[in-house]
Amino acid sequence: MRVSAILLFALAFLLGSAQAGDLRIGQPAPAFELPDQHGETHRLADYAGGWLVLYFYPKNDTPGCTTEACNFRDAMHRLIAQDTQILGVSMDSQASHQAFAEKYELPFSLLSDPDGVTVRDYGALSNFLVVRFAKRHSFIIDPDGRLAKIYRDVDPDEHVFEVLADLRQLRAQVGTTHPDP
Repeated sequence: MRVSAILLFALAFLLGSAQAGDLRIGQPAPAFELPDQHGETHRLADYAGGWLVLYFYPKNDTPGCTTEACNFRDAMHRLIAQDTQILGVSMDSQASHQAFAEKYELPFSLLSDPDGVTVRDYGALSNFLVVRFAKRHSFIIDPDGRLAKIYRDVDPDEHVFEVLADLRQLRAQVGTTHPDP
């Protein structure tokens, strides 16, 4: 009986962790339409013509998620210098996002996806039987709305530095470099 329960849990983990659509660099980023912590709706189309970092995270106010959000906050001037917007996405509520953003003075929008539709579309949904949350995945989306970089294994302590380096490289490839402040 115990072995079958373990096998059932393992199967649920594998099925719930499957990546939707096998996203690949160069393909169009999945469209989204989600509210932020202030109730304002954000759509992928709103960011056309500019660079976008879309990062998914499991839960507001947890150690790794706080580290990652604060690192993006602290690098905001460098992201702005590269003409790049940032959006965080989790399955937390708008109210939870608002409290988290205020507590840590986050200068970017946190999008609420309580049903996990966008989280799933980006292959970031973890589903442990009744517990669902977003995996720590990130995407750089180019000005044409295409996936330019996919991060599936994110270290919250170092991730912002990877993103900044990759943005410099990606922008250099398309001739839109800016000096790093």
